[in-house]
Amino acid sequence: MPFEPAHQADVRSQMGRELRRNAQKTVFDARQRLTSSSGTRASLDYELLDEYADSRISSALVLPLMFAILALFSSLWVQPFVAVCWAAIVAAANTGVVVASRQFRRSSPDQFIANRWTTTFITVETIYGIAWSLLATFTLFSDESTSLAVVMFALALVGIAANAVSSRTLPGATLMSTLPVALTVAINLVVLGGLLNWSLAAVTIGAEIFFVYLARQMHGSKLEEIMHQAEKDQLINELEEAREMSDEARRHAEQANIAKSQFLATMSHELRTPLNAIIGFSEVLQSELLGPHAVPQYKEYAGDIHRSGQHLLNLINELLDLSRIEAGKYELNEEAVALIDIAEDCRRMVEIRAKAKGIELSFNYANNLPKLWGDERAIRQVVLNLLSNAIKFTPQSGKVAVMVTRSTDGGQLISVRDNGPGIPEDEIETVLSSFGQGSLAQKTAEQGAGLGLPIVQKIMELHQGRFDLFSKLRFGTEVIATFPRARVMDALAPVVEKRQTLQIYSEASGR
Repeated sequence: MPFEPAHQADVRSQMGRELRRNAQKTVFDARQRLTSSSGTRASLDYELLDEYADSRISSALVLPLMFAILALFSSLWVQPFVAVCWAAIVAAANTGVVVASRQFRRSSPDQFIANRWTTTFITVETIYGIAWSLLATFTLFSDESTSLAVVMFALALVGIAANAVSSRTLPGATLMSTLPVALTVAINLVVLGGLLNWSLAAVTIGAEIFFVYLARQMHGSKLEEIMHQAEKDQLINELEEAREMSDEARRHAEQANIAKSQFLATMSHELRTPLNAIIGFSEVLQSELLGPHAVPQYKEYAGDIHRSGQHLLNLINELLDLSRIEAGKYELNEEAVALIDIAEDCRRMVEIRAKAKGIELSFNYANNLPKLWGDERAIRQVVLNLLSNAIKFTPQSGKVAVMVTRSTDGGQLISVRDNGPGIPEDEIETVLSSFGQGSLAQKTAEQGAGLGLPIVQKIMELHQGRFDLFSKLRFGTEVIATFPRARVMDALAPVVEKRQTLQIYSEASGR
Protein backbone atom coordinates (compact mmCIF):
# COMPACT_ATOMS: atom_id res chain seq x y z
CA MET A 1 0.00 0.00 0.00
CA PRO A 2 1.55 3.38 -0.97
CA PHE A 3 2.47 5.73 1.85
CA GLU A 4 0.12 8.67 2.27
CA PRO A 5 1.50 11.92 3.76
CA ALA A 6 0.05 13.03 7.08
CA HIS A 7 -1.35 16.31 5.77
CA GLN A 8 -3.15 14.52 2.92
CA ALA A 9 -4.63 12.05 5.40
CA ASP A 10 -5.83 14.96 7.55
CA VAL A 11 -7.43 16.61 4.51
CA ARG A 12 -9.17 13.40 3.49
CA SER A 13 -10.38 12.84 7.06
CA GLN A 14 -11.71 16.40 7.26
CA MET A 15 -13.49 16.04 3.90
CA GLY A 16 -15.05 12.77 5.10
CA ARG A 17 -16.28 14.44 8.29
CA GLU A 18 -17.72 17.30 6.26
CA LEU A 19 -19.59 14.93 3.92
CA ARG A 20 -21.01 12.98 6.85
CA ARG A 21 -22.04 16.19 8.56
CA ASN A 22 -23.83 17.45 5.44
CA ALA A 23 -25.61 14.10 4.99
CA GLN A 24 -26.73 14.09 8.61
CA LYS A 25 -27.96 17.65 8.28
CA THR A 26 -29.96 16.81 5.14
CA VAL A 27 -31.59 13.79 6.81
CA PHE A 28 -32.36 15.85 9.92
CA ASP A 29 -33.97 18.66 7.92
CA ALA A 30 -36.07 16.17 5.92
CA ARG A 31 -37.23 14.46 9.11
CA GLN A 32 -38.07 17.83 10.64
CA ARG A 33 -40.16 18.85 7.63
CA LEU A 34 -42.02 15.54 7.58
CA THR A 35 -42.92 15.81 11.27
CA SER A 36 -43.79 19.52 11.06
CA SER A 37 -47.34 20.81 10.99
CA SER A 38 -46.36 24.01 9.18
CA GLY A 39 -44.14 22.41 6.54
CA THR A 40 -40.97 23.99 7.91
CA ARG A 41 -39.31 22.18 10.81
CA ALA A 42 -40.62 20.57 13.95
CA SER A 43 -38.26 22.67 16.05
CA LEU A 44 -39.84 25.83 14.61
CA ASP A 45 -43.33 24.45 15.34
CA TYR A 46 -42.29 23.98 18.94
CA GLU A 47 -41.11 27.57 19.19
CA LEU A 48 -44.40 28.84 17.70
CA LEU A 49 -46.57 26.69 19.99
CA ASP A 50 -44.43 27.67 22.96
CA GLU A 51 -45.04 31.33 22.12
CA TYR A 52 -48.78 30.63 21.80
CA ALA A 53 -48.89 28.81 25.14
CA ASP A 54 -46.96 31.59 26.86
CA SER A 55 -49.39 34.19 25.48
CA ARG A 56 -52.43 32.24 26.71
CA ILE A 57 -50.94 31.60 30.14
CA SER A 58 -49.95 35.24 30.60
CA SER A 59 -53.54 36.34 29.88
CA ALA A 60 -55.08 33.78 32.28
CA LEU A 61 -55.87 36.49 34.87
CA VAL A 62 -56.56 39.39 32.51
CA LEU A 63 -59.28 37.72 30.41
CA PRO A 64 -61.56 36.68 33.33
CA LEU A 65 -61.45 40.29 34.49
CA MET A 66 -62.44 41.38 31.01
CA PHE A 67 -65.29 38.84 30.98
CA ALA A 68 -66.57 40.26 34.26
CA ILE A 69 -66.48 43.82 32.90
CA LEU A 70 -68.30 42.73 29.72
CA ALA A 71 -70.94 40.89 31.77
CA LEU A 72 -71.47 43.96 33.92
CA PHE A 73 -71.78 46.09 30.81
CA SER A 74 -74.22 43.61 29.18
CA SER A 75 -76.43 43.48 32.27
CA LEU A 76 -77.72 46.96 31.34
CA TRP A 77 -79.59 45.41 28.40
CA VAL A 78 -80.09 41.76 29.38
CA GLN A 79 -80.92 40.02 32.63
CA PRO A 80 -77.90 39.97 34.97
CA PHE A 81 -78.22 36.20 35.43
CA VAL A 82 -77.88 35.66 31.66
CA ALA A 83 -74.84 37.94 31.46
CA VAL A 84 -73.15 36.21 34.41
CA CYS A 85 -73.85 32.75 32.95
CA TRP A 86 -72.34 33.77 29.62
CA ALA A 87 -69.25 35.18 31.32
CA ALA A 88 -68.87 32.02 33.43
CA ILE A 89 -69.09 29.75 30.35
CA VAL A 90 -66.51 31.82 28.45
CA ALA A 91 -64.23 31.88 31.51
CA ALA A 92 -64.52 28.08 31.85
CA ALA A 93 -63.64 27.60 28.19
CA ASN A 94 -60.67 29.97 28.60
CA THR A 95 -59.58 27.91 31.60
CA GLY A 96 -59.50 24.83 29.36
CA VAL A 97 -57.22 26.68 26.95
CA VAL A 98 -54.92 27.71 29.83
CA VAL A 99 -54.82 24.15 31.23
CA ALA A 100 -53.83 22.76 27.82
CA SER A 101 -51.14 25.43 27.52
CA ARG A 102 -49.73 24.58 30.95
CA GLN A 103 -49.61 20.89 30.05
CA PHE A 104 -47.69 21.77 26.92
CA ARG A 105 -45.16 23.83 28.90
CA ARG A 106 -44.67 20.95 31.36
CA SER A 107 -44.10 18.38 28.62
CA SER A 108 -40.58 17.47 27.47
CA PRO A 109 -39.41 19.03 24.19
CA ASP A 110 -37.82 15.69 23.27
CA GLN A 111 -41.28 14.07 23.18
CA PHE A 112 -42.87 16.90 21.22
CA ILE A 113 -45.31 15.87 18.45
CA ALA A 114 -46.38 18.90 16.45
CA ASN A 115 -49.61 17.49 14.98
CA ARG A 116 -50.94 16.22 18.32
CA TRP A 117 -50.44 19.48 20.17
CA THR A 118 -51.72 21.55 17.24
CA THR A 119 -54.92 19.47 17.16
CA THR A 120 -55.30 19.82 20.93
CA PHE A 121 -54.97 23.58 20.87
CA ILE A 122 -57.32 24.02 17.90
CA THR A 123 -59.93 21.82 19.69
CA VAL A 124 -59.90 23.83 22.92
CA GLU A 125 -59.88 27.08 20.92
CA THR A 126 -62.95 25.87 19.01
CA ILE A 127 -64.75 25.27 22.30
CA TYR A 128 -63.63 28.68 23.47
CA GLY A 129 -64.91 30.28 20.25
CA ILE A 130 -68.31 28.51 20.60
CA ALA A 131 -68.55 29.84 24.15
CA TRP A 132 -68.01 33.35 22.81
CA SER A 133 -70.65 32.74 20.13
CA LEU A 134 -73.32 32.30 22.87
CA LEU A 135 -73.27 36.08 22.86
CA ALA A 136 -75.89 35.89 20.09
CA THR A 137 -78.41 34.38 22.55
CA PHE A 138 -78.71 37.75 24.30
CA THR A 139 -81.50 38.68 21.84
CA LEU A 140 -83.68 35.95 23.41
CA PHE A 141 -83.56 37.64 26.81
CA SER A 142 -84.00 41.30 25.90
CA ASP A 143 -86.75 43.48 24.44
CA GLU A 144 -84.42 46.29 23.31
CA SER A 145 -83.30 44.72 20.07
CA THR A 146 -81.98 47.96 18.52
CA SER A 147 -79.68 48.86 21.41
CA LEU A 148 -78.72 45.24 22.00
CA ALA A 149 -77.52 44.86 18.39
CA VAL A 150 -74.93 47.56 18.94
CA VAL A 151 -73.89 45.94 22.24
CA MET A 152 -73.41 42.51 20.62
CA PHE A 153 -71.42 44.12 17.81
CA ALA A 154 -69.09 45.84 20.29
CA LEU A 155 -68.63 42.68 22.39
CA ALA A 156 -67.95 40.63 19.27
CA LEU A 157 -65.25 43.06 18.11
CA VAL A 158 -63.61 42.93 21.55
CA GLY A 159 -63.63 39.12 21.53
CA ILE A 160 -62.30 38.85 17.95
CA ALA A 161 -59.46 41.31 18.61
CA ALA A 162 -58.47 39.75 21.96
CA ASN A 163 -58.44 36.20 20.61
CA ALA A 164 -56.61 37.13 17.42
CA VAL A 165 -53.79 38.79 19.35
CA SER A 166 -53.52 36.01 21.96
CA SER A 167 -53.40 33.17 19.41
CA ARG A 168 -51.39 34.96 16.70
CA THR A 169 -48.68 32.28 16.44
CA LEU A 170 -51.22 29.52 15.69
CA PRO A 171 -53.36 30.55 12.69
CA GLY A 172 -55.75 27.61 13.06
CA ALA A 173 -56.48 28.54 16.65
CA THR A 174 -57.07 32.17 15.64
CA LEU A 175 -59.65 31.14 13.05
CA MET A 176 -61.54 28.72 15.32
CA SER A 177 -61.64 31.09 18.31
CA THR A 178 -63.00 34.06 16.33
CA LEU A 179 -65.08 32.58 13.49
CA PRO A 180 -68.02 31.21 15.60
CA VAL A 181 -68.71 34.52 17.33
CA ALA A 182 -68.31 36.49 14.09
CA LEU A 183 -70.76 34.25 12.18
CA THR A 184 -73.41 33.99 14.92
CA VAL A 185 -73.41 37.71 15.67
CA ALA A 186 -73.45 38.63 11.95
CA ILE A 187 -76.34 36.21 11.26
CA ASN A 188 -78.22 37.53 14.25
CA LEU A 189 -77.76 41.10 13.07
CA VAL A 190 -78.99 40.18 9.60
CA VAL A 191 -82.05 38.47 11.08
CA LEU A 192 -82.88 41.53 13.19
CA GLY A 193 -83.07 43.49 9.92
CA GLY A 194 -82.58 47.15 9.22
CA LEU A 195 -79.87 49.06 7.44
CA LEU A 196 -77.93 49.68 10.66
CA ASN A 197 -77.89 46.02 11.65
CA TRP A 198 -76.89 44.93 8.17
CA SER A 199 -74.06 47.45 8.22
CA LEU A 200 -72.94 46.15 11.62
CA ALA A 201 -73.04 42.56 10.29
CA ALA A 202 -70.88 43.53 7.33
CA VAL A 203 -68.40 45.29 9.62
CA THR A 204 -68.30 42.20 11.86
CA ILE A 205 -67.40 39.94 8.94
CA GLY A 206 -64.87 42.51 7.71
CA ALA A 207 -63.33 42.68 11.18
CA GLU A 208 -63.08 38.89 11.26
CA ILE A 209 -61.26 38.85 7.92
CA PHE A 210 -58.97 41.70 8.94
CA PHE A 211 -57.96 40.22 12.30
CA VAL A 212 -57.40 36.75 10.85
CA TYR A 213 -55.19 38.31 8.17
CA LEU A 214 -53.38 40.36 10.81
CA ALA A 215 -52.82 37.25 12.91
CA ARG A 216 -51.39 35.42 9.92
CA GLN A 217 -49.02 38.31 9.22
CA MET A 218 -47.89 38.28 12.83
CA HIS A 219 -47.45 34.51 12.59
CA GLY A 220 -45.30 34.92 9.48
CA SER A 221 -43.17 37.59 11.15
CA LYS A 222 -42.68 35.43 14.22
CA LEU A 223 -41.82 32.41 12.08
CA GLU A 224 -39.25 34.44 10.15
CA GLU A 225 -37.78 35.73 13.41
CA ILE A 226 -37.48 32.20 14.79
CA MET A 227 -35.91 31.00 11.55
CA HIS A 228 -33.35 33.79 11.64
CA GLN A 229 -32.60 33.00 15.27
CA ALA A 230 -32.20 29.31 14.42
CA GLU A 231 -29.88 30.16 11.52
CA LYS A 232 -27.85 32.42 13.78
CA ASP A 233 -27.57 29.69 16.42
CA GLN A 234 -26.59 27.19 13.76
CA LEU A 235 -23.99 29.60 12.40
CA ILE A 236 -22.59 30.10 15.91
CA ASN A 237 -22.39 26.33 16.36
CA GLU A 238 -20.67 25.93 13.02
CA LEU A 239 -18.22 28.70 13.86
CA GLU A 240 -17.50 27.08 17.21
CA GLU A 241 -16.98 23.73 15.51
CA ALA A 242 -14.77 25.37 12.87
CA ARG A 243 -12.76 27.04 15.63
CA GLU A 244 -12.26 23.70 17.38
CA MET A 245 -11.21 22.10 14.10
CA SER A 246 -8.86 25.01 13.45
CA ASP A 247 -7.34 24.66 16.91
CA GLU A 248 -6.91 20.93 16.35
CA ALA A 249 -5.29 21.51 12.95
CA ARG A 250 -3.04 24.16 14.47
CA ARG A 251 -1.96 21.76 17.22
CA HIS A 252 -1.19 19.09 14.62
CA ALA A 253 0.76 21.60 12.56
CA GLU A 254 2.74 22.75 15.59
CA GLN A 255 3.53 19.18 16.55
CA ALA A 256 4.59 18.39 12.98
CA ASN A 257 6.75 21.52 12.88
CA ILE A 258 8.41 20.64 16.20
CA ALA A 259 9.01 17.09 15.00
CA LYS A 260 10.49 18.43 11.76
CA SER A 261 12.77 20.84 13.61
CA GLN A 262 13.91 18.11 16.01
CA PHE A 263 14.58 15.77 13.09
CA LEU A 264 16.57 18.39 11.21
CA ALA A 265 18.57 19.31 14.29
CA THR A 266 19.36 15.67 15.07
CA MET A 267 20.26 14.74 11.51
CA SER A 268 22.32 17.88 11.02
CA HIS A 269 24.33 17.11 14.13
CA GLU A 270 24.82 13.48 13.17
CA LEU A 271 25.91 14.36 9.64
CA ARG A 272 28.42 17.03 10.57
CA THR A 273 30.73 14.61 12.42
CA PRO A 274 31.57 12.36 9.42
CA LEU A 275 31.58 15.37 7.10
CA ASN A 276 34.31 17.07 9.12
CA ALA A 277 36.42 13.92 8.74
CA ILE A 278 35.77 13.81 4.98
CA ILE A 279 36.71 17.48 4.60
CA GLY A 280 39.84 17.05 6.70
CA PHE A 281 41.13 14.01 4.85
CA SER A 282 40.28 15.53 1.46
CA GLU A 283 42.25 18.64 2.43
CA VAL A 284 45.22 16.46 3.40
CA LEU A 285 45.03 14.67 0.04
CA GLN A 286 44.66 17.94 -1.84
CA SER A 287 47.72 19.48 -0.15
CA GLU A 288 49.78 16.26 -0.68
CA LEU A 289 51.07 16.32 2.90
CA LEU A 290 51.87 12.59 2.73
CA GLY A 291 53.70 12.89 -0.56
CA PRO A 292 52.85 13.62 -4.19
CA HIS A 293 50.21 11.54 -5.92
CA ALA A 294 51.25 9.04 -8.48
CA VAL A 295 48.32 10.15 -10.65
CA PRO A 296 47.97 13.97 -10.91
CA GLN A 297 44.19 13.71 -11.31
CA TYR A 298 43.92 12.47 -7.72
CA LYS A 299 44.74 15.96 -6.47
CA GLU A 300 41.94 17.39 -8.62
CA TYR A 301 39.54 14.74 -7.34
CA ALA A 302 40.53 15.53 -3.75
CA GLY A 303 39.73 19.20 -4.42
CA ASP A 304 36.32 18.26 -5.75
CA ILE A 305 35.68 16.17 -2.63
CA HIS A 306 36.79 19.05 -0.41
CA ARG A 307 34.58 21.63 -2.16
CA SER A 308 31.57 19.30 -2.16
CA GLY A 309 32.08 18.54 1.51
CA GLN A 310 32.29 22.25 2.33
CA HIS A 311 29.10 22.90 0.35
CA LEU A 312 27.27 20.09 2.14
CA LEU A 313 28.56 21.27 5.53
CA ASN A 314 27.30 24.80 4.86
CA LEU A 315 23.92 23.39 3.89
CA ILE A 316 23.75 21.33 7.09
CA ASN A 317 24.73 24.35 9.16
CA GLU A 318 21.93 26.36 7.55
CA LEU A 319 19.44 23.56 8.26
CA LEU A 320 20.61 23.44 11.86
CA ASP A 321 20.31 27.20 12.27
CA LEU A 322 16.84 27.27 10.71
CA SER A 323 15.60 24.39 12.85
CA ARG A 324 16.96 26.02 16.00
CA ILE A 325 15.29 29.33 15.14
CA GLU A 326 11.93 27.70 14.38
CA ALA A 327 12.13 25.62 17.56
CA GLY A 328 12.80 28.79 19.57
CA LYS A 329 16.20 27.55 20.74
CA TYR A 330 18.37 30.04 18.88
CA GLU A 331 19.85 32.24 21.61
CA LEU A 332 21.65 35.47 20.82
CA ASN A 333 25.06 36.07 22.44
CA GLU A 334 24.76 39.83 22.44
CA GLU A 335 27.64 42.24 22.74
CA ALA A 336 28.81 45.53 21.29
CA VAL A 337 29.73 44.97 17.63
CA ALA A 338 30.70 47.26 14.75
CA LEU A 339 28.63 46.69 11.63
CA ILE A 340 31.39 48.15 9.44
CA ASP A 341 34.00 45.73 10.81
CA ILE A 342 31.69 42.79 10.16
CA ALA A 343 31.08 44.00 6.60
CA GLU A 344 34.85 44.26 6.06
CA ASP A 345 35.42 40.70 7.32
CA CYS A 346 32.74 39.41 4.96
CA ARG A 347 34.24 41.39 2.08
CA ARG A 348 37.57 39.60 2.53
CA MET A 349 35.78 36.24 2.59
CA VAL A 350 33.96 36.76 -0.73
CA GLU A 351 36.52 38.93 -2.52
CA ILE A 352 38.34 36.02 -4.16
CA ARG A 353 35.09 34.55 -5.41
CA ALA A 354 33.98 37.93 -6.81
CA LYS A 355 37.29 38.39 -8.65
CA ALA A 356 36.95 34.93 -10.15
CA LYS A 357 33.71 36.05 -11.80
CA GLY A 358 35.01 39.50 -12.67
CA ILE A 359 32.49 41.19 -10.38
CA GLU A 360 33.30 44.68 -9.15
CA LEU A 361 32.74 45.04 -5.39
CA SER A 362 32.24 48.55 -3.99
CA PHE A 363 31.77 49.38 -0.31
CA ASN A 364 30.50 52.67 1.05
CA TYR A 365 30.60 53.24 4.81
CA ALA A 366 29.16 56.16 6.75
CA ASN A 367 31.50 58.01 9.11
CA ASN A 368 31.43 57.76 12.90
CA LEU A 369 28.88 54.96 13.11
CA PRO A 370 28.43 53.82 16.73
CA LYS A 371 28.43 50.17 17.67
CA LEU A 372 25.41 47.88 17.70
CA TRP A 373 24.20 45.65 20.49
CA GLY A 374 23.74 42.24 18.86
CA ASP A 375 25.07 38.77 18.14
CA GLU A 376 28.26 39.11 16.10
CA ARG A 377 28.11 35.60 14.63
CA ALA A 378 24.45 36.01 13.60
CA ILE A 379 25.04 39.46 12.07
CA ARG A 380 28.08 38.13 10.20
CA GLN A 381 25.89 35.33 8.85
CA VAL A 382 23.34 37.90 7.67
CA VAL A 383 25.94 39.99 5.83
CA LEU A 384 27.69 36.93 4.39
CA ASN A 385 24.42 35.46 3.09
CA LEU A 386 23.47 38.73 1.41
CA LEU A 387 26.89 39.11 -0.22
CA SER A 388 27.02 35.46 -1.31
CA ASN A 389 23.58 35.68 -2.91
CA ALA A 390 24.50 38.87 -4.76
CA ILE A 391 27.74 37.38 -6.12
CA LYS A 392 26.06 34.06 -6.96
CA PHE A 393 23.35 35.59 -9.16
CA THR A 394 25.29 38.51 -10.62
CA PRO A 395 26.61 37.68 -14.12
CA GLN A 396 30.23 37.98 -15.26
CA SER A 397 31.67 41.52 -15.08
CA GLY A 398 28.72 42.66 -12.99
CA LYS A 399 28.67 45.07 -10.06
CA VAL A 400 27.76 44.63 -6.38
CA ALA A 401 27.48 47.72 -4.19
CA VAL A 402 27.43 47.51 -0.38
CA MET A 403 26.47 50.43 1.84
CA VAL A 404 26.49 50.66 5.64
CA THR A 405 24.82 53.78 7.01
CA ARG A 406 22.19 55.22 9.33
CA SER A 407 18.50 54.46 8.74
CA THR A 408 15.84 57.15 8.70
CA ASP A 409 14.63 56.24 12.21
CA GLY A 410 18.11 56.49 13.76
CA GLY A 411 19.05 52.81 13.44
CA GLN A 412 21.68 51.28 11.17
CA LEU A 413 21.32 49.35 7.93
CA ILE A 414 23.37 47.42 5.44
CA SER A 415 22.30 47.50 1.82
CA VAL A 416 23.53 45.10 -0.88
CA ARG A 417 22.66 46.01 -4.47
CA ASP A 418 23.53 44.11 -7.64
CA ASN A 419 22.85 44.57 -11.35
CA GLY A 420 21.90 40.95 -11.93
CA PRO A 421 18.84 39.62 -13.79
CA GLY A 422 16.46 40.45 -10.93
CA ILE A 423 13.56 38.46 -9.53
CA PRO A 424 10.05 38.38 -11.04
CA GLU A 425 7.50 40.01 -8.76
CA ASP A 426 5.42 36.84 -8.45
CA GLU A 427 8.51 34.89 -7.25
CA ILE A 428 9.58 37.23 -4.43
CA GLU A 429 7.31 35.55 -1.88
CA THR A 430 8.64 32.14 -2.94
CA VAL A 431 12.26 33.29 -2.64
CA LEU A 432 11.65 34.54 0.92
CA SER A 433 10.05 31.25 2.05
CA SER A 434 11.98 28.31 3.48
CA PHE A 435 13.43 26.07 0.75
CA GLY A 436 11.93 28.42 -1.82
CA GLN A 437 13.84 29.02 -5.03
CA GLY A 438 13.11 31.23 -7.98
CA SER A 439 13.37 30.21 -11.60
CA LEU A 440 16.89 31.67 -11.86
CA ALA A 441 18.13 29.66 -8.86
CA GLN A 442 16.74 26.48 -10.35
CA LYS A 443 18.64 27.03 -13.61
CA THR A 444 22.00 28.13 -12.23
CA ALA A 445 24.70 25.62 -11.42
CA GLU A 446 25.28 27.25 -8.02
CA GLN A 447 21.84 26.61 -6.67
CA GLY A 448 21.48 26.18 -2.92
CA ALA A 449 18.74 24.92 -0.64
CA GLY A 450 16.79 28.18 -0.49
CA LEU A 451 17.58 28.80 3.19
CA GLY A 452 19.82 31.88 3.07
CA LEU A 453 17.18 34.62 2.91
CA PRO A 454 14.73 32.91 5.32
CA ILE A 455 17.55 32.64 7.88
CA VAL A 456 18.38 36.32 7.34
CA GLN A 457 14.74 37.22 7.92
CA LYS A 458 14.52 35.24 11.14
CA ILE A 459 17.83 36.57 12.51
CA MET A 460 16.67 40.13 11.84
CA GLU A 461 13.39 39.36 13.64
CA LEU A 462 15.39 38.12 16.64
CA HIS A 463 17.18 41.49 16.61
CA GLN A 464 13.81 43.31 16.33
CA GLY A 465 14.97 44.52 12.93
CA ARG A 466 13.53 44.49 9.43
CA PHE A 467 14.51 42.83 6.17
CA ASP A 468 13.40 44.24 2.81
CA LEU A 469 13.92 42.94 -0.71
CA PHE A 470 13.41 45.11 -3.80
CA SER A 471 13.89 43.67 -7.25
CA LYS A 472 13.06 44.53 -10.82
CA LEU A 473 13.42 42.09 -13.66
CA ARG A 474 16.51 42.75 -15.85
CA PHE A 475 17.58 45.69 -13.60
CA GLY A 476 18.85 44.00 -10.45
CA THR A 477 18.06 43.41 -6.80
CA GLU A 478 18.58 45.32 -3.56
CA VAL A 479 18.31 43.77 -0.10
CA ILE A 480 18.34 45.88 3.06
CA ALA A 481 18.81 44.63 6.62
CA THR A 482 17.83 47.35 9.12
CA PHE A 483 18.66 47.26 12.83
CA PRO A 484 16.38 49.30 15.13
CA ARG A 485 17.31 52.50 16.90
CA ALA A 486 17.13 50.73 20.27
CA ARG A 487 20.21 48.63 19.39
CA VAL A 488 22.43 51.56 18.42
CA MET A 489 24.88 52.40 21.22
CA ASP A 490 25.18 56.15 20.79
CA ALA A 491 27.67 57.85 23.05
CA LEU A 492 26.14 59.84 25.88
CA ALA A 493 26.76 63.58 26.06
CA PRO A 494 29.18 64.62 28.82
CA VAL A 495 27.54 65.73 32.07
CA VAL A 496 28.33 69.36 32.92
CA GLU A 497 27.92 70.18 36.61
CA LYS A 498 26.75 73.75 37.15
CA ARG A 499 27.44 75.39 40.50
CA GLN A 500 24.65 77.37 41.98
CA THR A 501 25.17 81.11 42.53
CA LEU A 502 24.31 80.85 46.21
CA GLN A 503 26.99 78.17 46.74
CA ILE A 504 29.65 80.28 44.97
CA TYR A 505 28.70 83.32 47.08
CA SER A 506 28.90 81.27 50.27
CA GLU A 507 32.38 79.95 49.40
CA ALA A 508 33.59 83.45 48.50
CA SER A 509 32.27 84.99 51.70
CA GLY A 510 33.86 82.28 53.84
CA ARG A 511 37.39 83.04 52.67
